[in-house]
Amino acid sequence: MHPLLGRPARLLLVIASAALTGVPLAWLLRLLEPRPWSAALAFAVPMQVFYGFVVLSAWWVCRRHPMGGAGSWRAASAQCAASIQASAVWAGMGAIWAVFLSRWLYPDLPRAAIFRDIGVLFTVGIPIYLISAIAHYLLLAFEASHAAERRVLETEVTAREAELRALRAQLNPHFLFNSLNSVNALIGSDPEGARRMCEGLGDFLRRTLALGARETVSLGEELALVERYLGIEQVRFGERLRVERVVEPGATTCRVPPLLLQPLVENAVKHGLEARAEGGTITVVASDLDRECEITIEDDGAGADPDEVRRALAGMSQSVGLANVDERLRHTFGDEYGLVVETALGAGTRVVVRVPKYAERLLS
Repeated sequence: MHPLLGRPARLLLVIASAALTGVPLAWLLRLLEPRPWSAALAFAVPMQVFYGFVVLSAWWVCRRHPMGGAGSWRAASAQCAASIQASAVWAGMGAIWAVFLSRWLYPDLPRAAIFRDIGVLFTVGIPIYLISAIAHYLLLAFEASHAAERRVLETEVTAREAELRALRAQLNPHFLFNSLNSVNALIGSDPEGARRMCEGLGDFLRRTLALGARETVSLGEELALVERYLGIEQVRFGERLRVERVVEPGATTCRVPPLLLQPLVENAVKHGLEARAEGGTITVVASDLDRECEITIEDDGAGADPDEVRRALAGMSQSVGLANVDERLRHTFGDEYGLVVETALGAGTRVVVRVPKYAERLLS
C-alpha cells in the first residue's frame, strides 16, 4: 500500500491538497473559456481530486524502475510513458465528467469548451505526474537512508547485546572457582562450616542463575544476592568479616544489570580482607540521587596499588572482576558511567557505581 494511504489523516491530506490545486486549474479553464466560477470549480476540483490519486501510482513505477547508474534512462522512459497513460486516463475521465455537467448542471457550456478542457487536462497532467514521480523518488531515497540507519543501529545493538552476554557469562565460573577454593580450605579445619558453606553456595547459585537469565533486576534484588554471598563468606571468616549497610529505600527500585555488584564485593573480600589476620569491615551504601542511583562498596582492608587497579580496569591483569563490571557499565549506559575506584596500599578500597534512573529503558 502507498504510504500516504495507510492512515486516515494522510488520506484526508491527499484529498485536501488535491482539492486546493483544483482552484488554479479552474482559473485556467475560465481564462481559456469564460464561464461562471461555480462551473469551473465543479469541473476542476473533482477532476483534480481524482488525478491526485492517479499520480500516486508513480510510487510503484519508481519502485519498479529505481534511479541510478545505467537504469536511469530506463526509469526516465518508464516515467514518461506512465505520465502519458495517466494523463490519458485523466482526460478520458474528464470527458465523462464534462458531458455529465453539460447535460445536468451547465447546459450552456459550449461543446468547444468541453474539448478544450479535455485538452488542458491531458497537457497539464503530464508535468504534474512527472513532478509526482520526482517527489516519490525523493521519498524512496529518504526511506532507503532511514532503513540503512536502522540496520546500522540494529547491528550495533546486537553487537552490544552479544558483548554483554559474553561478559555476563564470565561471572559464574569466576565466582564458582573462588567459592570452591574456599570450601576446599574449610574441609580440613572446619567440616561443618564447609557443609554449611556448600548449602549456602547451592542456594546462592540457584538465585544467581535465576537473576542472570534476566536482562534487568531491581537494585533491591541485586543487594539481596550480595547479602547471600556475604553470608557464605561469613561462614569462612566468622567474626573477622563485618558488614555495614546503608540503603536508602528509594534506591532499591533502580534497575541494574544482573550480577553487577557481586564481583565487587568478592574483590573486597578476597583482595582487601582475606590477607589480614584481623579481617575488616565491608560497607555497602546505596543512595537515591536526583537522576541516578549510586552504590558504594568500601572496605578498610589492605588496599591496592592504584597502577595495578588501572591495569585491571584495562583488562591487563589476571583479575577479571573489575574489568568485567566496568565494561558492562560502559556498554550499557555509556563511558561516563564507568567504575570509579579509589584505593591506596594499606588504606582500603572504595568502588563507586552510578546507574541512571532511566536504566529500565536502556535495559529493555
